[in-house]
Amino acid sequence: MGNKKSAIDLNCDMGESFGVYELGMDDQVIEYISSANIACGFHAGDHNVMKKTVGLAAQNEAGIGAHPSLPDLNGFGRRKMDISPEEIKNILTYQIGALSAFARSEDCTLQHVKPHGALYNMAAENYELAAAAAEAVKNIDDGLIFVALANSELLRAARDAGLDAACEAFADRAYTSDGTLASRSLAGAVIEDAEKIKSRVVRMVKDNEVKTIDGKIIEVEPDTICVHGDNPEALEIVRELVQTLQDSNIKIKPMRDILQKN
Repeated sequence: MGNKKSAIDLNCDMGESFGVYELGMDDQVIEYISSANIACGFHAGDHNVMKKTVGLAAQNEAGIGAHPSLPDLNGFGRRKMDISPEEIKNILTYQIGALSAFARSEDCTLQHVKPHGALYNMAAENYELAAAAAEAVKNIDDGLIFVALANSELLRAARDAGLDAACEAFADRAYTSDGTLASRSLAGAVIEDAEKIKSRVVRMVKDNEVKTIDGKIIEVEPDTICVHGDNPEALEIVRELVQTLQDSNIKIKPMRDILQKN
C-alpha cells in the first residue's frame, strides 16, 4: 500500500505569542522539528514575534514556512467565515508577503506555506477556496511548497496549480472516515496519549494507514507530520516521538528533502 518512507518531515506551528501574551515553547520544540509554520499576525503573532521566530528557525536550520489565517485574532483563526475566493487570495498575499520580508531580513527564504485553522479546514473541503489559496501562493513564488491535508481538495488544488505539495498528517488529531480531521468538539478528537501518538505516526509513515475515530482504516501517505509543543506535556511527547522514529529507522528531514526523493 502506498509509498513507504524511510524519512519524514516534522512540522510545528510556532510564533503564536502576541504582544505581552506568550504561547508555546518555541525555543525548546525547535530542537526536535525540521519545519516551522510561523504565524503571520492574523490569528497570532506580531511583527516582533515574527522576526524572532524566523531567526530562531534559521539558527536551528528548520525550514521556514508561512502559517496564514483568516483574520480572527479573538478566535485564534479557528472560526469559519463567509469569505470570497478573491479575499482568500488577498489575505494570503498580505501575510506571506510579510513573513517573506522578515525571512529576507535574516538572509534566508521561505520553504513552505501551510494555511491555519478554519482556513485550512474550509479549503480542505471546498475546491474553489483551495484553488484561490493555491493561486495566491503560486503568484507569490511558484517554488514554495504548499502543505495540505492528505486526500483533501487543498492537496488537489495545489497539485492542479503545479505547486510542489506536501501531504500532511497529524500526530495528535483524530480522523473521520472521509479523511478530514475530527472536530475538536468531539470526544477523542485531540489525542493526548503518548504511546498512541507514537504508534500511529510510525504506522502512517511505514504502512501508509491510520485508524479513524470510528475504528475504520484509511490510507494516508504523509510527507510531513504536524506535531505540537504548546506545553511541557506536548513537548515531552515530541521528544519521545523523535526517539521512536529514530528507533524505527525513520530519519527526520525538512520537507524540501522529503519531496525531492519522491
